[in-house]
Amino acid sequence: MTIRLRGALGTLLAGSLLPVLVFAHHSFFGRFDTQSIAELEGEVADMQWRNPHTYLTLRGVDASGAPTNWHIETSSLTVLKRMGIEADTIKIGDRVRIAGNPSATGKQEMYARHLLLPDGRELLLNVGLKPRWTNRTVGDESLLMAHRGDPSHPELGLFRVWSHTRAEPRLFREATDPNFDIQSYPMTDAARAAIARFDRVKDSPIANCTPKGMPTIMEAPYPIEFLRQADGDILLKVEEYDLKRTIHMSAAAGDPAPSPSPLGYSTGRWDGTTLEVATTHVNWPYFSQLGIPQSPAVRLVERFSPTADGSRLDYEMTVVDPATFTKPVVLSQYWLWLPSVKLLPYNCTVH
Repeated sequence: MTIRLRGALGTLLAGSLLPVLVFAHHSFFGRFDTQSIAELEGEVADMQWRNPHTYLTLRGVDASGAPTNWHIETSSLTVLKRMGIEADTIKIGDRVRIAGNPSATGKQEMYARHLLLPDGRELLLNVGLKPRWTNRTVGDESLLMAHRGDPSHPELGLFRVWSHTRAEPRLFREATDPNFDIQSYPMTDAARAAIARFDRVKDSPIANCTPKGMPTIMEAPYPIEFLRQADGDILLKVEEYDLKRTIHMSAAAGDPAPSPSPLGYSTGRWDGTTLEVATTHVNWPYFSQLGIPQSPAVRLVERFSPTADGSRLDYEMTVVDPATFTKPVVLSQYWLWLPSVKLLPYNCTVH
């Protein structure tokens, strides 16, 4: 169903809808009606061009015709920049038309997918979208929807920037696929009880600028980079939240016990060209962003395996946490090497 709200109109129009939730990320579940598309028209009164999401204030009217401000949320600054949409594309005072997912709770808010500028150009604000009003579109999804990496420099091995594209499912299916059954995980009774108490809107651990911990951070749909350190350790940089993970390659049995932290303490070893990383001492209390708990006793084993031609990085994570799972959980995904992609500053700002 497509809901059209233009001015004081609230006419319902039949229409088709793409599976837009596949590309959702921060604080989406429960806030917006992903089965509907609504349209709004109004004047841009304010813009907040930032991560984790970009926000607009649209001065318009409600369904009764009364003046009101609509709070418009859309993709992250880094996603928009990689699609070629810059901050000055939209200007304060522009009269625009917006189509997106309306509020699921009756608030004056929307998650925008399309925006029609005064000059007739249409912004496609996420990937997987087709033009709605015109073929004069802005929004190049080629980087974010790439299916193959570049095989030109196999000698770089692991040490480069790797991109996770929206063409493939993310590590935690429950975070992006509304049809995934979260109960299919082999959870303990205590973990299932914790999920039953979890409110996806009120209790979301990522609806803010608090950096995610392990293993949740590894589902981030942003690039990562591996760097060799002078002391032999490996630095894993994650664009989301500007995070850095140190992988200790020479840790000894007699070393002092590390302090718990959200990212934990990681040690690595080489298995041929595969980097195997074991992480313990994690005090991040979530397995994933939808409320599956995690105990301090969790042990994570990751395997980062670049293909022989260097175009792809295969990834496997094994999670052992007897307080949460009745048997080890194995997850997998991969990244691609897209040479033009560099890590961008994330600079998260609370809305």
